[in-house]
Amino acid sequence: MATSSSSSLFPCYLAVPLLVLLYSSSRCSGSSCCQSIISFGDSIADTGNLVLSPGGGANHASRFPYGETYFGRPTGRFSDGRIIIDFVAEAMGLPFVPPFLGGPDGGADGFRRGVNFAVAGATALDNGFFREKGLDVDWTNCSLSVQLDWFKQLLPSLCTPGSECTDILGRSLFLVGEIGGNDYNYLFMNGGMLDEIRSSIPKVINTIVSTVTELISLGARTLVVPGNFPIGCVPMYLKKFQSESEDDYDLRTGCIKWLNEFSEYHNSMLLKELDRLRQQHPYATIIYADYYKAALSIYRSPSSFGINVTLRACCGSGDGPYNNNVVISCGSKTSNLCDDPSRYVSWDGIHLTEAAYRAIANMLLNDGSFSQPPVVNFACSQIELKVEQ
Repeated sequence: MATSSSSSLFPCYLAVPLLVLLYSSSRCSGSSCCQSIISFGDSIADTGNLVLSPGGGANHASRFPYGETYFGRPTGRFSDGRIIIDFVAEAMGLPFVPPFLGGPDGGADGFRRGVNFAVAGATALDNGFFREKGLDVDWTNCSLSVQLDWFKQLLPSLCTPGSECTDILGRSLFLVGEIGGNDYNYLFMNGGMLDEIRSSIPKVINTIVSTVTELISLGARTLVVPGNFPIGCVPMYLKKFQSESEDDYDLRTGCIKWLNEFSEYHNSMLLKELDRLRQQHPYATIIYADYYKAALSIYRSPSSFGINVTLRACCGSGDGPYNNNVVISCGSKTSNLCDDPSRYVSWDGIHLTEAAYRAIANMLLNDGSFSQPPVVNFACSQIELKVEQ
């Protein structure tokens, strides 16, 4: 998802060795736990790449109160604490996945236990798509294709071609997303029309699917591909598209129905394409993570998760019922902060609190109805064997 319109943005570039194509026949399983996580995406999965990049240190996620709940300091995560990828890593008995731009701990071997290419603000589509629509591109250009190139360039330093790469990539969990949310955020927030934005969904889906296909060709055997969140419940969208018509809102949640239907359409198309990929690559496990359904469970029954504030941001501008104003971001001098983030779904009007991310991760890891096939079969939550650093 987006960082905010006031974020400091930066060019993405890096020069490292070229790609060696690899193929693998092994995969993670419940009896053979994944030994690393390789992640792509946007701010939902970013563990610090944006703030570590040129100019990114000025972003609001580099300032308190980001990180206050768990880390006690800002880490570049767009939350008050841990995010979904952190809880997945903990369940697998792995360390938190380090951001690629921070470099590996202890040399190249440090990335053998995980590496995160996700960058806050990233889109699935390259910036040229938005320029063709007449938009002034002033956000990060670390699109999904750029992140994939980073992985290709890093690969020779992770392993040597042959059995070593077969083992390392075959025992890695590839998290591809969430991605695509920013493509729609930028279009919606810049006045795009619904029908026109819907017409971009196939392009976004094709980009995600082609990335998954290429990762499989490189040796990935276990991949988790999340869908998009219910954007009609996000304070930034609720503020932007406030309506006087009760028919626009879900009476049970207070979310905007037509925006959630947009997310559902994206997710249905993604599911269809992932089914096609499974038929083409039966030797790979492609898991759809239903972020939409998991998040909606919280909005529909917040008290079941110890939450009592669903649509108002914990940290924000103080404006109106949603505490959201894109000009005044969380962490700015004039922003305000709630007393207890654990009681909120939304952290800063765009991203979620650690409490919400924990609940979503638990649903994905422990309840097969939130993923296809169930992530629980690959989470290794009962792991006893600790992979040596």
